[in-house]
Amino acid sequence: MRKKFVAGNWKMNKTISEARQLVAELQPLLEPLHNIDRAVCPTSLALPAVADMLADSEIGVGAQNMYWEESGAFTGELAPAMVAEICQYVIIGHSERRQFFGETDESVNRKVKAALAHGLTPIVCIGESLEENQAGQTAAVVSRQVRGGLADLSPEQGAKLVIAYEPIWAIGTGLAATPEDANAIHRDVVRPALAEIFGDDVAQRIQIQYGGSVKPDNAAAFFAQSDIDGALVGGASLKAAAFEGIAKAAAEA
Repeated sequence: MRKKFVAGNWKMNKTISEARQLVAELQPLLEPLHNIDRAVCPTSLALPAVADMLADSEIGVGAQNMYWEESGAFTGELAPAMVAEICQYVIIGHSERRQFFGETDESVNRKVKAALAHGLTPIVCIGESLEENQAGQTAAVVSRQVRGGLADLSPEQGAKLVIAYEPIWAIGTGLAATPEDANAIHRDVVRPALAEIFGDDVAQRIQIQYGGSVKPDNAAAFFAQSDIDGALVGGASLKAAAFEGIAKAAAEA
């Protein structure tokens, strides 16, 4: 039985003081939900403050990105060891990173390997654009991203991954895939691709989150599906009450 996992991707929002305030509101709301995994992913500047506040908590902390090199002349980047010092998770290959910062399946693969080597749990993002969706290319695009992003990983490494399926056309638009359509991608495309790489045993253990306009009023319908194992939440994770509503829906699913 896969545990539900709800993570908040704060993106480029919240100053350090605002991040502290949000965590102070969130922690007592999320702490009692022991039957799910939960995490927050603030900006890199706010990570130390948030990690310090949650140090004795079951609530995980994740970075939104990292580089694959150990150290060196890579201005503006975060090395895996820097992230691993205070985080348990790292988001890799988010569609906004691919769209605005030129990330590819190859760079995602390098980052995933580096994250795993440092004991981090990568939340690996995949998802098709509106054009690809409308052209009937969803399965091909998502399968390619899974295979490319996870190439040359062992089953033991695969068991330490989280996948987040986020159709790009549903992120921040108010549009969401129907729970049934999202589940079909998880069940019929993502998990079979994982099974090809790692074997069915491992594939059945990997949490696959859905992301894209998940809100308190639609979360329960997503979490009721067989292969939706939680959510990577954007906008709704910036408000304590909204994020609590989604997390409670996961806890009750």
